[in-house]
Amino acid sequence: MPLINVVITLVVVGLLLWLVNTYIPMDGKIKSILNVVVVVAVVLWLLYGFGVIGRGDTIQLPTIK
Repeated sequence: MPLINVVITLVVVGLLLWLVNTYIPMDGKIKSILNVVVVVAVVLWLLYGFGVIGRGDTIQLPTIK
């Protein structure tokens, strides 16, 4: 996964989350839940994209040679 794609995706997701938090009126608890869900989804996407998590949800630790 090219680094520029990661940076662009993180900027877009951050901007969208900021827009939702700023301009859509909702309860504070719902905003907190939405923020946590987005952060967890982005972290999982990054782990999968960099190959830390495989398709079978197994964690692949790097080997030192």
